[in-house]
Amino acid sequence: MPLTIFAKRCAQAMFELAKESGKLDQWRSELGEIARLAADPEIVTFMENTKVPLDRKMKVLSERLTGISQMPLNLAFFLIAKGKFRDLPEVVQAYEELLDEQYGIKHAKVISAIPLTEAEKENIKQYLESIAGGKVVLTLEVKPDIIGGFIARVNSTLIDGSIRARLEALRKNLVGAGR
Repeated sequence: MPLTIFAKRCAQAMFELAKESGKLDQWRSELGEIARLAADPEIVTFMENTKVPLDRKMKVLSERLTGISQMPLNLAFFLIAKGKFRDLPEVVQAYEELLDEQYGIKHAKVISAIPLTEAEKENIKQYLESIAGGKVVLTLEVKPDIIGGFIARVNSTLIDGSIRARLEALRKNLVGAGR
């Protein structure tokens, strides 16, 4: 799901503040804790209830999130005040993407016909890291309809090594040769 402009802007602001204060990883962890709370439908309903006073919402949030730095907590307060507390997980996702970019980490989605062994995962990861020129984090998916091989997407690069793609290419060559 594409991130909203609002989430990207909030994340960018938090990222810049975290970078200035040298707390990039600390805030990732703390924002994750707040996002887990924001995944609770009861909490979201309470935080977005217009009949509940803002100071009561802030007090409840502060009590639930002891040990969280003030800036990540302020982001949660800001989202509550704007009636967008349910968007917090999206803001955290955008923050994590900025942080991964900062560290040169790329994400790859790998689709295979069958579940991969640990050795196969490692081989694919090393192959993709050589292509991407940096660390790659894999997200795995199984789709039997690709027949065999794998399909990988790293950012805008698509690598289709599936048997299905090879069979389709062979079919096109045979049809073209028959004309």
